[in-house]
Formats: sequence, structure tokens, C-alpha cells
Amino acid sequence: MDTNLPDVLAEVTRQCRRYEQALVHNDVALLDELFWNSPHTLRYGATENLYGYAAIAEFRAARAPQGLQRKLLKTVITTYGRDFATANIEFQRPGNPGIGRQSQTWVRTDQGWRVVAAHVSWLQ
Repeated sequence: MDTNLPDVLAEVTRQCRRYEQALVHNDVALLDELFWNSPHTLRYGATENLYGYAAIAEFRAARAPQGLQRKLLKTVITTYGRDFATANIEFQRPGNPGIGRQSQTWVRTDQGWRVVAAHVSWLQ
């Protein structure tokens, strides 16, 4: 299996950057677009477990838009073949000494690259 084919890696990197901008600016429409619209999609958050696209979209719509800024400390994106990728990010929020971790599984769909699974947690 080919890993990190340059064109595929560039595509996923662009999508990850779009996701990050949407996240810190609370662009709910773009965040919703970037998740696979399926009951199989899941997101484990720092305080919630969300099963299915509808639950994820509902969470995003209800979330307070404050305190979303963060500094990325490390990003590792790996593509596997042409249609599957993972992104793993370490981040820190202003005024919080803790280190956050985010992982995403991306799949190329008919609509483009979409997150099919995500996880956010904090190192204690």
C-alpha cells in the first residue's frame, strides 16, 4: 500500500486546514459538511460521545462559540492509498496548560474527503 502519496497528502492536508479554520471560527456549516453524513459516523469528545451524523450536527449547533481558539503543537497526517487517511493533532488552548489531542479518520467519498470518526481528549 502506498502511504503519503504527495497529491493525496496535499488533498487531506487542505481539508484538515479547512477543518481547523472552521473549528476555531465556529463555522458550523463547514464543520457539518466535513463530516460524513451517515449514522455510522462517530465523534468522541472531551465530555461527550456522539453516534451518527445527526448527533454530531446537533452538538455543533448547540455548542457555545467562545473558547475555541487553540495553538497547534504537532500535526501528523498519514494517507493510506488514495482514499483513506488519519490526522492526529496535539493542541493547547490559551490559558490552559493542558495538552489536547485530536484524531480524525478521513475517507474519500463521492462528495469528497469526509471525517468518519473523530476523538478529542486531554492529557492530565
